[in-house]
Amino acid sequence: MADNYLEKRYEAVFGGGRKDDPATKERARRAAGVETLMRRNRSYREYDTSYEVKRAELEAMVRMNRYLASGRNAQTLRFRLLTKDSGSDKLQGLYKLGRALPELNLPRKGAEPQAFIVVCSTVPMEKGQWIDLGISCQGMLLKAAEMGLQGVIIRNFVPAQVRAALDLPLEPVCLIAVGKGLEKIELVDISAGEDFNYYRRDGVHYVPKLRLEDLLI
Repeated sequence: MADNYLEKRYEAVFGGGRKDDPATKERARRAAGVETLMRRNRSYREYDTSYEVKRAELEAMVRMNRYLASGRNAQTLRFRLLTKDSGSDKLQGLYKLGRALPELNLPRKGAEPQAFIVVCSTVPMEKGQWIDLGISCQGMLLKAAEMGLQGVIIRNFVPAQVRAALDLPLEPVCLIAVGKGLEKIELVDISAGEDFNYYRRDGVHYVPKLRLEDLLI
């Protein structure tokens, strides 16, 4: 028996195995901590249209809502899942991306997201419901990041148009696009008083974020 065989075998099975092994990389990705997932969870506005998001992946994202906080435990949010096979094309042309980059006219033709979670509410949106919506969207997108997917929260649409296009029984309050993002996104440290707007330069999408010392009061 080779030297250290048992130790190496234990590491391969329980400790992560070879670093270049696809299964090892997958385990490492799924074992990522919350901070790592938060850094991965950027807003992607261009997608690989050849990648097909599966309904089961969208269901896994929505399942997070069973574990998330909800004001007074009201649980007023409902979800319509759209993939290439279930009508995601009906949303194309009904939303806009990148308010700070209007000159790009996003989504760019040929890079549109191909899957969506349409978030609706059973009651009129008030303060508590908006808080619940934010918690819900963040939780679902963290799950997407864990699965190796990317997404973006979309509020730039006309609810009546989306409701009619999808024959929804409830008012849509938010869209979440999901897919394999094409962009390279980097965070940039800024101080209070500097420009918060994201921007693109040399093919990179930069997102300014305040330093920790500027967040503390």
